[in-house]
Amino acid sequence: MIVVIIGASFAGVAAALEVRKKQSNAEIILLEKQPTLGYIPNGLHLYWENKIANLGAAYFITKEQLEKQNIQCYLEAAVEKIDSIHRTINYLQHGKEETISYDKLIIATGSSQLSQKISGSDGENVLKYKRHHEAEDALSKIDASKSVTIIGGGQVGVEAADLLSKQQKHVTLIENMDYVLFKYFDKEMIQPLQQKMLEQGIDLRLNQTASSIEAEDQPVTIRFGNEMVKSDAVILGVNVRPDLHFLDEHIRLHMDQTIAVDRYMRTSVEDVFAVGDCIQLTFGEDDETVYIPLVNNAVRTGIVAAANLIQPKMVFKGSLRTIGTFIFGYYIASTGITEAESLFTNQKVETYRQEVLLTSLPNSATVTIKWVYDATSHTLLGAQMISTSDILEKINTLALAIQTKQTLEDLQQKDYFFHPSFTQMISATNFVSWPEVRDDGNEN
Repeated sequence: MIVVIIGASFAGVAAALEVRKKQSNAEIILLEKQPTLGYIPNGLHLYWENKIANLGAAYFITKEQLEKQNIQCYLEAAVEKIDSIHRTINYLQHGKEETISYDKLIIATGSSQLSQKISGSDGENVLKYKRHHEAEDALSKIDASKSVTIIGGGQVGVEAADLLSKQQKHVTLIENMDYVLFKYFDKEMIQPLQQKMLEQGIDLRLNQTASSIEAEDQPVTIRFGNEMVKSDAVILGVNVRPDLHFLDEHIRLHMDQTIAVDRYMRTSVEDVFAVGDCIQLTFGEDDETVYIPLVNNAVRTGIVAAANLIQPKMVFKGSLRTIGTFIFGYYIASTGITEAESLFTNQKVETYRQEVLLTSLPNSATVTIKWVYDATSHTLLGAQMISTSDILEKINTLALAIQTKQTLEDLQQKDYFFHPSFTQMISATNFVSWPEVRDDGNEN
């Protein structure tokens, strides 16, 4: 059996390794258009944080490690066309057109930062750094810049704003919503961080939609509404989108041009699967699908596709859009739905915020938690956390609680260890109603 996987980032590599584990006799071929594989998309942030010595260290796996698993890697192989009827793939490698046949195909081509709404955003001088060569280019240009404008206040944009301001760059951040990180947090939860952004000198332009970038000359001009800013460099930190120009008409797409798959990661064509950033996913138990391009989703969908190659065995259990990071002095984490987006569902939710001491020691740090739960059953639906101490791992406990349909009453009874140096008399993830409750009206 020949299994071809297009794309060798997290989803493609996870699928390849899982196929090898389950199909020891399969011929597995990875097609990757980049000259290397396994690059960590935010490698530049790791470098700016001094977590790695150079971008060459920002790899989670190497070609040699995959080849030891008897997985063939065709690098610099850019797929031009898929013929899903005759089960062939045409690709260009080193200027030569090649054709390969498959028995099973997994499409894991990932995504790129694109915007069709911002003219000039596809220019070479508009910096994106999801891929290694883009990061190398961005690094040198930003090193030479004193001012940087970032378009997009999502996780990538806010992390970049923090790291660049620490390098004494003048940072402008343009976000079209009225607060940053809106996909993951309700407005009041993120206000302490947003206040810190202002104190750290970020020129925060909220409720503004970038319309054009003029990056041919220096300084770069970014226009939004009736305003404009000029800076030495501009980073596009907007949503990523897949590039699937090579598909034939038999593979069904959603309106947003992502590939439609079922919960087994099967496309509309037999023996063709799609995973990672090129598909929509179910959000929790809901059958409605949404686009949630996260590494944790990419890996899990790759594993699910590999498990279902021969026959459907493993159902993808949905994404909770779990994230965590450290920015502007705060550890922040989120999982499940927010209160704001619950307004777009038929579900009636209630919320509860509390500030909990993290240990029993004097001067212990605190964490502010927002619980989002079903108003009738009290089943946990979402949680958000913000603290100056590292509480990131706790969000995984709450994600598991949502996946296993725990109620607030269940969470009161969960058994966690106690040690006064490390925990409070109740764990932060033990929902208890009597710790101090923050008043929404006095948030700031």
